[in-house]
Amino acid sequence: MELADPVDDGHCIGCGPLSDIGLKMTFEAAEDGTVTCRTIVPATFQGWRGITHGGVVALLLDEAMAYAAGAAGVLGVTGDMKMRFRKAVPTGLELTVRGKVAWRRRNVLSIEASVSDAHGTLLASAVGSFLARKTLAPGEPFARLT
Repeated sequence: MELADPVDDGHCIGCGPLSDIGLKMTFEAAEDGTVTCRTIVPATFQGWRGITHGGVVALLLDEAMAYAAGAAGVLGVTGDMKMRFRKAVPTGLELTVRGKVAWRRRNVLSIEASVSDAHGTLLASAVGSFLARKTLAPGEPFARLT
C-alpha cells in the first residue's frame, strides 16, 4: 500500500488541538533548526506511579522528530527510531522536548530528539530516520510550528 502525503486534521494525540485525550504539544523553532516544546504529561499517561509510560515517552520523542522535519521543510513519517531511557520521566512536572535534523540524504532525514526535566537533566533520547513524503514550499507553514 502506498502512503499518501501526511494530512494534519488536528487530531494528533501528540500535538492536535482537536484531540480529546492528546497532549496538545506546541513547538517553537530556533534559527539553528532545533525545535523545542515545554509540556507536562498528566498522570493519565503513567506506567508506574508518577512515571510516564515508556510508550508515551516514545510519543514525545517521535513528535519532536516530526516537528524537526517540519522545521527543515519536510512532512514525513517515521522510518525507525532507537530510544534510550536514562532516568524515569515524571508525570505532572514540566519537561522540555527537543528535536533536530542531524543530516538529510534525498528523502531520508536522520533526526535526534531528547526529553529533559526542568533542571536540564537528560531523561530520554532517540535517534531516528524520517521518510520525506512532501517537501514544503518556501514560506509554507508546518502545522502549529511557531
